[in-house]
Amino acid sequence: MGSLSAVWHDVECAAYVADLDVWRRLADDAGGPILDLGCGTGRIALDLASHGYEVTGVDSDPDLIEALGTRARERGLQVEALLGDARSFELGRTFALVISPMQVVQLLGGPDGRRSMFATVRRHLDAGGTFAAALANPFEGVPDDELGPPVPDIREYDGWVYSSTPVGIRRVKDWFLIDRRREAVSPQGERTEESSTIVLDTLGADRFESEAAPHGFAAGPIRHVAPTSEYVGSDVVVLEAV
Repeated sequence: MGSLSAVWHDVECAAYVADLDVWRRLADDAGGPILDLGCGTGRIALDLASHGYEVTGVDSDPDLIEALGTRARERGLQVEALLGDARSFELGRTFALVISPMQVVQLLGGPDGRRSMFATVRRHLDAGGTFAAALANPFEGVPDDELGPPVPDIREYDGWVYSSTPVGIRRVKDWFLIDRRREAVSPQGERTEESSTIVLDTLGADRFESEAAPHGFAAGPIRHVAPTSEYVGSDVVVLEAV
């Protein structure tokens, strides 16, 4: 089953597939090694590696990195899984493409965190390389009185059933706060609960592009990921290292 950190990451993220085609197309266009920033347990990294791309994954959670490394070995895939913070990692090499799926860039603590991230990513990009990051606004176009959480995410491991239910979505100043109730039910029917809150920076594509420009990035065409019945859509901002 692995660590609980990896389990909950899988419950809340692993089932999402709506964006896979966008990352595959970007990987094909890049024609070189790829860095998956905030890779988690490898939802994107493992998919790209299975299609023949050279992939390195970086994440700040050691349990997620361990899970990615284990899964890559079990599947016979060449994925290098490395521990590092998106704002300060140092790998000593460059990549043709750096990707940041699932709103990772909205988890960096505001403009200062993003500035550090832009500088770090730029150091790891080939000249003319691409940085692509997904942004989402769970409330875009929805009046405050019509906001509602999506359906629960459910996954089973070794007879345990894990359920993560968004119970509230709030705007607070420059952030979106998503409150979740996590519930685990053992094979014997014993039940445990805990609460979790995800804090996302409010961030649109125009602002992200303007923040990136001083670090040597030029904006390219934005890719769009359509919403599904379970997930909000996203804009994938594409930046070229100049």
